[in-house]
Amino acid sequence: MASDRFKVKIKYVDLQKIDMEEILQLQQRVRNTIMVRESHFREFKSAFEGKPESKKPRLVKKICEDIGEALVAFANADGGELLIGVENDTQITGIPHSEEDIQAMLGAVKSHIFEGQSLPGLLATELELDGKQILYFSVQKGTAQIYQLPDGRCVRRMDDKTVPASVNQIQFEKQEIRSREFDGQFVDGASVVDLDLALLQSVADSFLRGLSIELYLQQSNLAIYGLGGLRLKKAALLLFGKSQEIQRWHSRCQIRILKVSGEKLESGEKYNVVSDEFIQGNIFELWIKSWQLLRPFLAEKTTFTQGATFEQLFSYPEDALKETILNAIAHRDYSIQNGIEIFIFSNRLEIKSPGALLSTITLEGLYKLEGAHESRNPNISRVLRENKLMRELGEGMKRIFELMEVNEFRKPILYSNGLWFSVTLSNLPVYTQQQANWLHQFKKLELSPEEKAVLMLGMDDRSISPTEIEKILKSKELFLYNTVVTNLRRLGVLKSILSNPEATAMAKKRSINKKSIGRFKVIIPKD
Repeated sequence: MASDRFKVKIKYVDLQKIDMEEILQLQQRVRNTIMVRESHFREFKSAFEGKPESKKPRLVKKICEDIGEALVAFANADGGELLIGVENDTQITGIPHSEEDIQAMLGAVKSHIFEGQSLPGLLATELELDGKQILYFSVQKGTAQIYQLPDGRCVRRMDDKTVPASVNQIQFEKQEIRSREFDGQFVDGASVVDLDLALLQSVADSFLRGLSIELYLQQSNLAIYGLGGLRLKKAALLLFGKSQEIQRWHSRCQIRILKVSGEKLESGEKYNVVSDEFIQGNIFELWIKSWQLLRPFLAEKTTFTQGATFEQLFSYPEDALKETILNAIAHRDYSIQNGIEIFIFSNRLEIKSPGALLSTITLEGLYKLEGAHESRNPNISRVLRENKLMRELGEGMKRIFELMEVNEFRKPILYSNGLWFSVTLSNLPVYTQQQANWLHQFKKLELSPEEKAVLMLGMDDRSISPTEIEKILKSKELFLYNTVVTNLRRLGVLKSILSNPEATAMAKKRSINKKSIGRFKVIIPKD
């Protein structure tokens, strides 16, 4: 038997001694989990190993290591569920081990995490599905500490993988704990009748066709059954609360949109806000209505396309703006009773959301587009991600930067202080008028941003060196360099003016690196 140190209090130790309805609810939850497959929030592990024709039970030690690693990774991210006895392809193969081995696996929630730590909101139990025994584990997002493996290593969940992380990367600051816990708190006096049932059923059907509202709320960690019935978390009310009653649950679940005349907000007699409107409602409605309200302010013109349809053009990339708004709604600090503000200036648009950046995310990291996977509001973010509406903050920011670059707008400006975080989108082109006129000569070629950047080096009949190309591409990667240069040469707009031996001789004569020698010139295409 396992030692006393490895014994753990399991919610369902003996399935014969608990209410049958409770067993069925958990079994249905597990079946739903299997049907929607692995993700950022779910992982399946086989209890077998070997070739298909000669499968044998995996070593208990290895399974226990998997359990500890997966649960620590979930706790350091946004929480999640682990199934032992289910294959990656969702086939239920069960656990062929002895009862003593199974108890050791259940005990891994203690034996295979750092000594003295307790995983948050832990559930660990043995269940029977389709005549086979499996193990089910679930854990909530940690808000007060970083979780580690027995050897001190730290891991976290990223999409559908467990990846290494440093403790410093996910170190919490005390002032963040309240905001990180907010969307998971239960609300006394709230019930299902306070929710927009039509919207909720639509989202439930999108998640898993035929799933009831009550089961969906539990499946998505938005509610649990208590002594008084279904208990709702704040995330459920923020996501699905009736719009006309949303202030009961949050006084500023709203977006305020201010149109400013000019490039600066004035005060007093010079106050230059020409329009000040706001919308409020649950998160899904804020997302839909905010764009509807913004559209008239951002529309530039309507064109008649080749497909005989009308297309509305906007002063900002539409998808970049939508992504920015959704990020603000999903990642704002809901423990602060303020709303999101959008300022529309003549040359830019600023979106300010309550709450500073999390201590695990830096402006430098966002600018580097490192793709940090972090959610202040894990329950809200989970629903939005499951509905394919949003990405994590770092991933969403990468998308915004890419869209601005592809559409040839200037890079977004990010700002954070102790009270709020803002993203500023400029409607000014990244190119000067002179540069735009130069690039217009190559318009028919449909060049990539990287190819345009290289051609910019050749303005005024300048020769271009390989070093300059690497610098403008922000990479010394040979594949990228060759791809860009080869395509420009194939299109006939980049010409080699020095052979390799000639460049070598010239570099030697000048005592400089050969890559610094101008070897290319831009050729303007003929009409």
